[in-house]
Amino acid sequence: MEEKAKKWTVEEVIEYRKTHPPVKHVYGKYGTLAKKYLEEHNPARYWALINVPEYLHGIDKSASETWDVMYEKLSRDPRYKRTGNYLEDVRRENEIKSLIEEEILNEIVYVD
Repeated sequence: MEEKAKKWTVEEVIEYRKTHPPVKHVYGKYGTLAKKYLEEHNPARYWALINVPEYLHGIDKSASETWDVMYEKLSRDPRYKRTGNYLEDVRRENEIKSLIEEEILNEIVYVD
């Protein structure tokens, strides 16, 4: 025999919402981009993930670690050393950031 679902009263719903507030997960830049990408381009994988928040927080952590390692490595490269010329230094810094961003997006965020 099938059991019928219990119908809740308004008071029960209000009490449940007080005792079980919704959990709002906040992701960083790359976790948010990964979530949007999966929702739009690979919804089957998105729904197949067992623990979406853990996966997206992992994306953020991995991106942060990659950023730190690559920035350290590229800032030691002679092509990106500071010159004392403000505009040239800004250009070099922006190039470093652009390279790191591209690597993170291609290797961590937009993968299937």
